[in-house]
Amino acid sequence: MVERHLSLLVSFSAGVFLVIAYQLGIEALEHSHTFRFGLLWIIIGVLTVWLLFKFLPSSHHHHDETLETHPHSRLDARRIMVSDALHNLGDGIFLAASFAAGSSLGIVAALSIFVHELVQEMSEFFVLRQAGYSARSALVLNFAISATILPGALGGFFLLENFEILEVPLLGLASGAFLVVVFHDLIPHSVRASRHSRFYWRHLLLFLIGVVSMSIVNILTAH
Repeated sequence: MVERHLSLLVSFSAGVFLVIAYQLGIEALEHSHTFRFGLLWIIIGVLTVWLLFKFLPSSHHHHDETLETHPHSRLDARRIMVSDALHNLGDGIFLAASFAAGSSLGIVAALSIFVHELVQEMSEFFVLRQAGYSARSALVLNFAISATILPGALGGFFLLENFEILEVPLLGLASGAFLVVVFHDLIPHSVRASRHSRFYWRHLLLFLIGVVSMSIVNILTAH
């Protein structure tokens, strides 16, 4: 069932990650001492990830038989894993800072991160599956990337003042990286899939559901 609708689920993921990219960008700008400094790190994130995968492309090529116009299209899952790892490092620092401020605030922060991660990792699983990974490999990679929150949390706990310096750069880099994922990989893939299947409204609907669901999560679990 899931296999037959992976392209639709990727459209859902595009909506989710678009909201995440926006939210991370807003946080980078709000936490930065100047607007230009925060914006600079977002731009650096976009350029770094785009150039990295432009000149060091993934060796994994996904053959998607449903997309006749691009039979060897590639949904570069490595970009999204890099983006998520940066995001999780930032979340780890935020979590340590919250517990340092008080146990009740720390618990609320932990619940907030958990809900965000639940929706995000589901979307990331769909993207990895669409990229050609097996269900087992996608789950293992999801777990490994999620574990990157630990270095941020431990470093933030023991060296909070030093690690707080990394907050804005990590937020900006993650935001820029997610923007590359959404506009370079996910949305173009969804457009090609919708043109082939002629299910334009389904892809658009799933994209909007992704946007709305992640927006609701952001509202209910705002940092």
